[in-house]
Amino acid sequence: LVHWVRLAVDPERHFEFSADGELEIAEEFVRWEPPPGGGALRYLVRIDHLRDKATYDARLTRNWAIFRGDDLVPPARVDTVGVAESRATLSFKLPDGWSIAVPYEKIGPGRYRVHHPHRRFDRPTGWMALGKIGVTRERIAGSHIAIAGPVGQGLRRQDLLAMMRWTLPELRDVTGGLPSRILIVGAGDPMWRGGLSGPASLFLHADRPMITPDGTSPLLHELVHAVTRLRAGPGGDWIVEGVAELYSVELLARSKSMSRRRYAKVLRKLKQEGASVRNLETDRASGDVTARAVSELHELDETIREATDGQYSLDDLVARLTRERVPVTTEGLRAHAEATAGRDLGSFFAALPRDRGLAKQP
Repeated sequence: LVHWVRLAVDPERHFEFSADGELEIAEEFVRWEPPPGGGALRYLVRIDHLRDKATYDARLTRNWAIFRGDDLVPPARVDTVGVAESRATLSFKLPDGWSIAVPYEKIGPGRYRVHHPHRRFDRPTGWMALGKIGVTRERIAGSHIAIAGPVGQGLRRQDLLAMMRWTLPELRDVTGGLPSRILIVGAGDPMWRGGLSGPASLFLHADRPMITPDGTSPLLHELVHAVTRLRAGPGGDWIVEGVAELYSVELLARSKSMSRRRYAKVLRKLKQEGASVRNLETDRASGDVTARAVSELHELDETIREATDGQYSLDDLVARLTRERVPVTTEGLRAHAEATAGRDLGSFFAALPRDRGLAKQP
């Protein structure tokens, strides 16, 4: 059924390719033509990856490994006979005493079903933790939750679980649903001292607070990313980061983990932080751009509520964007916002700080 598979490889991480059938190896891709009866493609992956000069966003040690499935199997284009679909299984052969935490359904010892209904080619993605790890599991808001990290590294699994119990039902109400499984992995140094999201999963450094002194939540910020999977189109990163940051505070307030008085104070501080921003549509949203995005999205929420007499809100807009699964742009946000509000919102979007020389006027 498969004519060929073309993998977009990283030569620093994927190497020593061999296969049954025809194999073309170039610097940035590998093209494989399997024989008619099927075959196997084999290669090695270097797990360790430095995010900066001293910290890792993927790490393999003698006792544990933390990485993303995306690191193992790179993105691929597949040419098939007709409209074929893939069936994928992720299998591990590990040292004795090692455990596994992945965001997939277990179907046997060390075996997991990989299924992405929105893709023709199923490949493992999202964060994974293997080794001598502690794992806490529970079902919350209809989703199987797992929190995993190396033993002895101070990951506060019970605290993280409590935060998820308070806030996940609220996030489910915003997006209209949750992934069937959500995995949180964490570790201490030398892992990157921050948070990183993946499909239905996230990484959080063991030393990161669940709520920072400024009232936002690194955990919930990455959780919103992991659940909504919003992707930025040209100039759209302010929307992706703004939604994650705003709802990191919203979820705390709605779950009564934060008072409404403190919630208002947090929003005022973010408004002050972003006041000097003159262009939201940067390639990568900085801290002040994200702060300004929070203020603009909060105002958009109030605008939608006013236009619909409280029937609809930013929640409905975020749910639309989550379902659509296309890169988000300012123009796309406006189209969905106007569909949600039921009227023209040109005055709101005209007032957004945008570099008119770089951004197209909606």
